[in-house]
Amino acid sequence: MGSTTSTSPHPLLNQLNSTGYVIIPSLLSPEEISSLRAACSSVTALGRSGTWPYIRTLPKQFPPWSASDYTNGIWGVQHLMHPAMPHAEQFVAAYFSDAIIDVVKQLLQCEDADLVMELFNLLVRPEERFELRWHRDDVSAEATAQEEMQRLGRPAWHAQWNLALYEDESLMVVPGSHVRARTDVERTADPWEKHLPGQVVVRLQPGDAVFYDNNILHRGVYDPERERATLHGSMGHVRGGELRARNVLQHGRGWVGEVEFEGLGEGERRRAEGMRERLQELGRVSGEVGFSQRD
Repeated sequence: MGSTTSTSPHPLLNQLNSTGYVIIPSLLSPEEISSLRAACSSVTALGRSGTWPYIRTLPKQFPPWSASDYTNGIWGVQHLMHPAMPHAEQFVAAYFSDAIIDVVKQLLQCEDADLVMELFNLLVRPEERFELRWHRDDVSAEATAQEEMQRLGRPAWHAQWNLALYEDESLMVVPGSHVRARTDVERTADPWEKHLPGQVVVRLQPGDAVFYDNNILHRGVYDPERERATLHGSMGHVRGGELRARNVLQHGRGWVGEVEFEGLGEGERRRAEGMRERLQELGRVSGEVGFSQRD
């Protein structure tokens, strides 16, 4: 994987702070794109057939999802690093790669010892049109303006990304909404409103990634006519603590202690092991966290 360079000291962080998202072009080489496409095609087929139980099923937007609903169709495959997941070694290498870690460390202004292993999933083409409603990942749609700002006024302590393996125009965001309460128009709009004022369609080419604050006002539009395999991941900062616990732990973590890191280089393996230990500690101290959103 490649890396991003710039003469400005914090260009990525400055843009993330300003707009709530930043696009990193060509994070993957053509060879990496081809290899990951093949792996994702394989695990998507397992999800569609119900063979892999950890899936995002239509028409539910938020967890928990039930494996028994696979016949409704899927829009995502969960837990790519699970030890029972075919191609897990390849997904582990992608998640813990220097290309991803370097961007995360720039955005979080941190070192390896601060990083926390979080989520790595796959977003795929559904077999019928599917749209997510406008939302923030960890702020309820019923929150008052004051309640919104109580959360938005605190550091995010995470980096979240979509890494596209095909052309992707599924993500829509309202730039700058990660640092303010919703406007009256946004608060009263239909949750599936197609044209909020100021919205932007995030357009990615194969190998591009978008890193975004998960509490930016955003939605997804899934077109069954366009192939999609987009790696959807997040990493946390150890200082995130309870702010990140529910967002991450709601997806389940019982298997993370068994994730295999043998395919990583020595330095990457040590870093990954430390990140996993910090995730497990977050689970130990957090207890029952519930769900960020329900539908």
